[in-house]
Amino acid sequence: MSRLAVSGCEFNRNGNWYTAAEAVPHLLRKMQYFEDNGSLQTVEQFIDLAASGSSISGQPYLVKCGSNAAVPSGTWLRSQLLLLRPAGRAQSTP
Repeated sequence: MSRLAVSGCEFNRNGNWYTAAEAVPHLLRKMQYFEDNGSLQTVEQFIDLAASGSSISGQPYLVKCGSNAAVPSGTWLRSQLLLLRPAGRAQSTP
């Protein structure tokens, strides 16, 4: 979440664009909800269950950085995870 917060990217949720810093609290609330229900064991599960789309509308979340085309948030978050994760480490807890 910290990489998203400082990325300078924009985050689209349900058709509205937000700064990445504005999106982080929303995603953290969703993470807390899934953790409280025992649904999250890994970061990948967080990305798949909570950070890739709206639980209410079903619309995918998007991330747009600078002049680059918007990409699904799950794709962007997984790419950032790969940059942070040591080689050969498959999964991590949220």
